[in-house]
Amino acid sequence: MTEHPRSPRITHLSWGRMEVVGIGTGKDFKLFPGGGREWDWGEYGTRHLPGIQPEDVRELLDHGCAVVVLSRGMELRLHTMPETLSLLESAGVEVHSAETSAAVELYNRLAESRPVGGLFHSTC
Repeated sequence: MTEHPRSPRITHLSWGRMEVVGIGTGKDFKLFPGGGREWDWGEYGTRHLPGIQPEDVRELLDHGCAVVVLSRGMELRLHTMPETLSLLESAGVEVHSAETSAAVELYNRLAESRPVGGLFHSTC
C-alpha cells in the first residue's frame, strides 16, 4: 500500500466555527491529504444553489484524494452541481455527501487510513 500524507483532523464543529489540526479555526474548510485551507465560496461563485462547483473540488483531486466528503451544511441547504459529481466520478473518486456533523465524523474516520479530502460548510 502506498503511503500518503495524512489529511488534517477536524477537532471541533459548531455553528459557524470549525477547528482543524495544523490549519486553525474558520467557518468553511477545504481539506486534503497533507493540508487544507479556508474554503472561500467567492473563489468560484459557489452558492447554496446550484451548489458546490466543479472547480471547488479540483484542488482536492490535485492533492491525490481517493475519497471526497462533501458537506451539505448543518441544515442541508448546500447542494452539489451534477457536473461536480460527474468530475469526481470520471476521476474514479469515491464520493460521500452528508449533513456537516455526519460529514465531519465520516471524514475523520476515513482520514485514519485513506487519502481523503473534503469540503465543509459549518452553517446552514
